Amino acid sequence: MVNFKETIVNECLEVLGRDDVKDEIKELFVPIIDLLLKEIYPYIFLSMIFVVISFLLILGIFILLLRNNKTNIKIPFL
Repeated sequence: MVNFKETIVNECLEVLGRDDVKDEIKELFVPIIDLLLKEIYPYIFLSMIFVVISFLLILGIFILLLRNNKTNIKIPFL
């Protein structure tokens, strides 16, 4: 029984390894992937806007910290 399973798996792998089968699978999934991307495109765009806003806020905080840096704190040398 194990040999029968192995032969079926090997045959499936051989069929899936052929270039024409790979091309057909790619052509089959192209419309599905396009539909999926059209559905999630607004969410991708919104998340990119949030990333840019977060970067600008962090950059502003960094600039404020550099501007208010106290240089009169002296560290004693040992």
